[in-house]
Amino acid sequence: MAKTAVQFEVHGTKLHLVYQPDIRSPESLLEHLAKGNSVTIKGTYHLTEGNRVKVQGKRSMDEWEDDGDVLRFVVAKAVSKYFVFDPAVLDVQVPVMVARDAHPTWKWFTAEERTSVMRALAELRPTRIVIGGDAPDAISVAEYEKLIAQFPSPHEKKLYVSSRLAGVFRELTDTKVDAIAKLNKYVDKRVTATAKDLIEPFRQHEIAKYEFLRGQLISMLENDTGISERQWQAQILDIVRLLNPKYIAALTSVTIKDSLSTGNRQLDIMLVDVNGSIDVIEIKKPFKARIVTTATYRDNHVPHRELVGTAMQLEKYLFHLSRWGRTGEDVLTKRYRGDLPLGLGLRIVNPCGVIIAGRDNDLTTEQKMDFEMYRRQHKNIVDVITYDDLLRRLDRVLGQFKTR
Repeated sequence: MAKTAVQFEVHGTKLHLVYQPDIRSPESLLEHLAKGNSVTIKGTYHLTEGNRVKVQGKRSMDEWEDDGDVLRFVVAKAVSKYFVFDPAVLDVQVPVMVARDAHPTWKWFTAEERTSVMRALAELRPTRIVIGGDAPDAISVAEYEKLIAQFPSPHEKKLYVSSRLAGVFRELTDTKVDAIAKLNKYVDKRVTATAKDLIEPFRQHEIAKYEFLRGQLISMLENDTGISERQWQAQILDIVRLLNPKYIAALTSVTIKDSLSTGNRQLDIMLVDVNGSIDVIEIKKPFKARIVTTATYRDNHVPHRELVGTAMQLEKYLFHLSRWGRTGEDVLTKRYRGDLPLGLGLRIVNPCGVIIAGRDNDLTTEQKMDFEMYRRQHKNIVDVITYDDLLRRLDRVLGQFKTR
């Protein structure tokens, strides 16, 4: 197999770049260097006479003369467990270090079309570039070789240019080729990098959290007689917010204007999401009767009276909030400014309602079907959630964390 034009050899505490000229003759390069000029090899290495390895008295392992048509240059020197490259050689402003036990090749430094890999990486402004070894910020050799294998090829660059042009040109004419789709397809096939798993460091904490919530909910459902209505609401609200982190605040006993009279109404709990939009939630302790009737009315199991009443009450709250509009937003924002993140204002934009009430674990198939139809009819305004729904959600979240 023919030797590549650039190779690396370790000699003691120095790393040599061994260059076999493929265009210019060795004599012309030596003459150019002797005049004090620098030579750029493969668009990557910037070398001078000072880098060239020459015989100085007795030959040693660190001093090698030019061998025929081969030139040798010192490009890096050992510091502890790494070879540290001369920054002038690579023409980069950040330190470049390669583990002494690594075996660098020309591909580590030069991409297609004589592109300097280190210069491209240095433009991202890392503190330093460390390849191999046990330094805390080191890139493993295997990962680094994957990285350089994914450097854009000339074909990819051509596709990129076509996609940029197509973004404008297709608006002006009837182009037949979707250049953007071609680029995306090519990149998806070529780039093999996998996304960093951001969940794994927290997996066990999340499992512990949801197991605790599940155990707490089961305990509450098994013995609800000793828990006051307010305490019940507070604990269920914590479970809901941990299952649905879009809500950043829960405001209790919120007084709003009755838009049909001169009086006021009071909401038990108003939820605030990350954008300041508000929703209303009603939390009811599970009543002993089933959430839908056991008997049928015209072959239908109808919702329990308390559920229907709660839904009606909640819809009225939403009606009054929507009619209150911008004035209500200003009043509520001013009133609860201390409970909200700095600069966040409350917004009344199509508020939704949530009801947490009842059990469905003892329903027949027909009852579950009628109950689901009732929920679907009101879903665009009020979402009805049973305590068994909460348990199922906790079970499924736990299942996802435990199986992946």
